[in-house]
Amino acid sequence: MAHKISDSCVNCGSCVSDCPSEAISEKDGKQWIDPDKCVDCGACVSTCPTEAIAAG
Repeated sequence: MAHKISDSCVNCGSCVSDCPSEAISEKDGKQWIDPDKCVDCGACVSTCPTEAIAAG
């Protein structure tokens, strides 16, 4: 199941460059993970400074 980004996201963009499947992009003022592209690797989780990303 794809990871999800919560409302704790501060839109810093740290996760974008660590996503190997390019599943993360900005949407409505915060980052968003496209569930069709997410490969559930978890690389974005350790990068997030606000711990806003978790397994869906």
